[in-house]
Amino acid sequence: MAELKGACIIGQSGGPTSVINASAYGVIKTALENPAITKVYGAAHGIKGVLDDVLYVMDEEDPKELELLLHTPSSALGSCRYKLKDSDVDDTDYKRILEIFKKYNVRYFFYNGGNDSMDTCNKVSKYMQKVGYECRIMGVPKTIDNDLFGTDHCPGYASAAKYIATTCMEIYLDARVYDTGMICILECMGRDAGWITAASAIATHFGKGPDLIYLPEKDFDMDSFLADVKRVYDKEGKCLVAVSEGIHDKDGKLIVEYGAADGSVDSFGHKQLGGLAATLADIVKEKFNVKVRGIEFSLMQRCAAHIASETDVQESFSAGKAAVENAVAGVTDKMVGFERATDENGNYVCKIKLMDLADVANAVKNVPDSMINEAANGLTDEFIDYVLPLIQGEPKRVTENGVPRFAELRKVVAK
Repeated sequence: MAELKGACIIGQSGGPTSVINASAYGVIKTALENPAITKVYGAAHGIKGVLDDVLYVMDEEDPKELELLLHTPSSALGSCRYKLKDSDVDDTDYKRILEIFKKYNVRYFFYNGGNDSMDTCNKVSKYMQKVGYECRIMGVPKTIDNDLFGTDHCPGYASAAKYIATTCMEIYLDARVYDTGMICILECMGRDAGWITAASAIATHFGKGPDLIYLPEKDFDMDSFLADVKRVYDKEGKCLVAVSEGIHDKDGKLIVEYGAADGSVDSFGHKQLGGLAATLADIVKEKFNVKVRGIEFSLMQRCAAHIASETDVQESFSAGKAAVENAVAGVTDKMVGFERATDENGNYVCKIKLMDLADVANAVKNVPDSMINEAANGLTDEFIDYVLPLIQGEPKRVTENGVPRFAELRKVVAK
């Protein structure tokens, strides 16, 4: 295939993670070093930056600042939650994207995000093919939810899992300081898939974690939940519970709606969650009249770079690097994924594989039944075997004056 020369754009979209910038750095560094890519742009706030013609010239950034992206949390280029309509219904945005691509001679487009971001990536890719504009488009995965279809795991998940496990162990110890009874309910992110909450089972596996764990993969029964809590509390005088924010009853009603949820939704039509721990804490307290604490992990799950998995950091970088290398080699319309393997000594190895964007977009990978116990209130050893290799290694962070030194980009806007 003939070499395609032109500029590239890297955009970030959706919820941030501890390592999304490691993937962006993988794209940026590899693109800057490749002679086929004439200019490297970063889109301000994802696809919105393309539509608004706000592109940062990454060629003008200090290489040392760019390297700090490896251990800088959140989305350094800015993120968005913007849903493109189908081009057959309204092609206004697509015509604007094409206009910007032509203005800057963009021949490579890399989009770094989760399910909805892969939908955007897929739509842009198909439109460019439809109008005959040669542009190689690659999805670079990220989501702490770990729910992207086709990949063994997602960049960002392992670091979130390590944070959840570590924090659960710390809370476990704190909750047992006093000689009085207490029930703690921990709320983790996870709308449709319970991978994040499942990570609390790592703490349980090592003897300092939740007694009960509930995921959205299984219908939640309030009576069974209360019976489980009472059983543990009566025996131990303490009870630690981890729940996914998206747990629902057999009729599909979110348990958080048992409280005072306002029913608001985001631009993709997803119901805004949060407040489940407080809702369940109120129900448990009213039922048993004991001390109950509800704890919502909230944003900390996705920005705790200080406890990131170094395995996750390196794999995230490799995903961005692979996206550029494959695109320059002639590949387009794919998402970079991970395949699990072992070396000759039986050690975990992560391999790159490519998947069609159309297969990934908007599909959800759930925690399989084999990883959830029969009572649907805990995880099996299969999950522990799956997750432990992913959380290995400590971040090699740069610090100044005892605090992290994060990347500070100049963000020079292209003219």
